[in-house]
Amino acid sequence: MKRALILLSLLVLPMNPAWAETAAPSSQAEITLSFAPIVRQTAPAVVNVYAKRMVQSQGRRELFQDPFFRRFFGDDGTFGRPRERVQNSLGSGVIVDSRGLIVTNNHVVQGGTDIRVVLADKREFEAELLLTDPRTDLAVLRIDAGDEDLPTVTLGDSDSLEVGDLVLAIGNPFGVGQTVTSGIVSALARTQVGVSDYQFFIQTDAAINPGNSGGALVSMNGSLVGINTAIFSRSGGSIGIGFAIPVNMVKTVIQSAETGNTVKRPWLGADLQDVTADLAESLGLARPEGALVAGLNPDSPMLRAGIRRGDVILAFDGKPVESARELGYRAATATIGQDVIVEYRRAGVEHETSVRMVGAPETIDREETLLEGENPLAGLTVANLSPAVAEELGLRQAANGVVSMAATAPPANRFFRRGDMIVEVNGVGIDTVETLKRVLSAGSGFWRIAVRRGNRVLRLTLGG
Repeated sequence: MKRALILLSLLVLPMNPAWAETAAPSSQAEITLSFAPIVRQTAPAVVNVYAKRMVQSQGRRELFQDPFFRRFFGDDGTFGRPRERVQNSLGSGVIVDSRGLIVTNNHVVQGGTDIRVVLADKREFEAELLLTDPRTDLAVLRIDAGDEDLPTVTLGDSDSLEVGDLVLAIGNPFGVGQTVTSGIVSALARTQVGVSDYQFFIQTDAAINPGNSGGALVSMNGSLVGINTAIFSRSGGSIGIGFAIPVNMVKTVIQSAETGNTVKRPWLGADLQDVTADLAESLGLARPEGALVAGLNPDSPMLRAGIRRGDVILAFDGKPVESARELGYRAATATIGQDVIVEYRRAGVEHETSVRMVGAPETIDREETLLEGENPLAGLTVANLSPAVAEELGLRQAANGVVSMAATAPPANRFFRRGDMIVEVNGVGIDTVETLKRVLSAGSGFWRIAVRRGNRVLRLTLGG
């Protein structure tokens, strides 16, 4: 059976590096050492999260188009129609503030119309969704417990983790009730998980299963070091390969929830790529490391700090950089307004410079517009591309253009996706929303459209 990546509701407890330095048990007292004190300290802050959402079931349309079946079941057109049904989502969450602030996974509550939280003592509360951040797969909820101070877990430092450290995972797997499992940190900085835009996961062999998503990864000093998010599995159950979002990324989302309803991250304004073995040899590096600057936006703070295309970033804020994804993660966990020392290599010589962390600028009015009319783009919401819009959509840096913000209505939702760049319509290059509207209004029913999707340009011809 093909291996699958499964999103989960998870809770993992932080670990104490001192345990890793302890020798094997040498007495009966040491053998009976227990995680119970850490569990008593942290488990009350781990909650169950339930979300209801309405989904459409497609029905068996092709079956009921068959005249044989229509003869027996009637011809009123009701069979095979999509029908709405309630879908329940189960996950976990972690109370990070005594006033009722809870962190969970975005995929647990996404699209939820009724979100409820059940505490470890079985009390149930209606939850308010404060913030969702699909790019990190995190969400922040709030419950109102009156004047009561709710139990919390202290936020730790995920950068202090080492492979081999003991951790606990706390959550509600398969809805059986709060469960604690133990394991070690199996790996750090995993970048091929594919769950979110920021690939820098903690890997653990602590048993985590569906229902654990949004739970806590806790260290041996009782602090939160990660939010459990996904597993690799052949069967849907744990095989000892689980992934957690580092708490240093979680902190930025919590801070954003406390100050507003959107996440503001530092922007580097650079296209980055990994340094391969061949690139390392050509650049004079002893081994593949760092992030190669493949391009820079004219407004990039790195450009202003003296960094140029072709430089290799080796360290960010004193932390080594092994890949382009790691540099993106390091920048995302920095603070806007912070001055960060960046170490880089150019022409065989290592340099360092101070880069001021800034938010992505809105260099042009986005002019977000829902397209209408008799054309294939009707139902598509588009905007002028700026660094702020590119950052919001997770796109590579581009000087200008028009990008799809949403494709939720026909006919556009048959052809286009969020993040598609409209490059050309009927031979006219599209640089702004106004240009696009003008070209569409002059259309005659025959459409030749070029769209950039990732690294590919797709060409669509419709009408005649």
